[in-house]
Amino acid sequence: MRIVFMGTPDFAVPCLEALLEKGHEICGVFTQPDKPKGRKYVLTPPPVKELALEKGLTVYQPKTLRTEEAAACIRDLAPDCIVVVAYGKILPKGILEIPTMGCINVHGSLLPKYRGAAPIQWAVINGEKVTGVTTMFMAEGLDTGDMLLRTETEILPEETAGELFDRLAPMGADLLVKTLDELEKGSLHAEKQKDEESCYAPQLSKETAVLDWSKPADCIYNKIRGMNPWPVAHTFYKGQMLKIYSSAVSGRKEGVPGEIFQEKGRLYVCCGDGTLLEVLELQCQGKKRMQAGDFLRGHSFEPGERFELSPQ
Repeated sequence: MRIVFMGTPDFAVPCLEALLEKGHEICGVFTQPDKPKGRKYVLTPPPVKELALEKGLTVYQPKTLRTEEAAACIRDLAPDCIVVVAYGKILPKGILEIPTMGCINVHGSLLPKYRGAAPIQWAVINGEKVTGVTTMFMAEGLDTGDMLLRTETEILPEETAGELFDRLAPMGADLLVKTLDELEKGSLHAEKQKDEESCYAPQLSKETAVLDWSKPADCIYNKIRGMNPWPVAHTFYKGQMLKIYSSAVSGRKEGVPGEIFQEKGRLYVCCGDGTLLEVLELQCQGKKRMQAGDFLRGHSFEPGERFELSPQ
């Protein structure tokens, strides 16, 4: 099959690899423009671009697809199908109508739940026990197209969003290959989504990563997992940001939400409903990431001190 592939992050890389291994003709790869990264703001290509160039594929990085130039480029490529995996841009109607066999999207949730940019993270944040990957025909709405195939997996109790990403990516690649096989055979059966069962999974930001200690400990624990590896859940102590990478729910203790306790080299925080969270791994602003025990060897808290919602 002649395919235009659209994708950007690590999650999309196994899908492109699988298409190449299966022998599909990748006539063009569309990905987001290179972005500056790190403290020195080095211009860095997306992971999909790196693989595409390694494989000798033609790469396109338009700032938008909402131009006649972009549409003309894709028409000239004459794809049978456009495959989209975490591309990061919405395809306008004019492009959706170009491929003869339609546009297929690989989405990291069990649709119709978690439509949007961050389905994997929000499934973890919301304490879901099961998630998966869904393939669908693309429509003009945000992740509203008819569903094709799906695969499920359990979300492990201590799994972070990053770890779940790593497991779902190859599952998505396998599902994509099966979807295209059935598309070529004409044996796909599309199923409409039930809009009333949907929920939105918006893009994460540093603002959404602030911890609210008035929430129960299990909610905070899930948020810490869901925000790892980015943007990383954080709180504030004496005006400084303190990132928390891992934690554990640790029973109950009466106290003001955000109140800090240390006992036998372990760090605890009071949460809502009288619940208690143990902080396991953290990073002070401008410092290295470390285990809580190591942190406490060089720092102690006064009775009644609290973590806060803002630097104040």
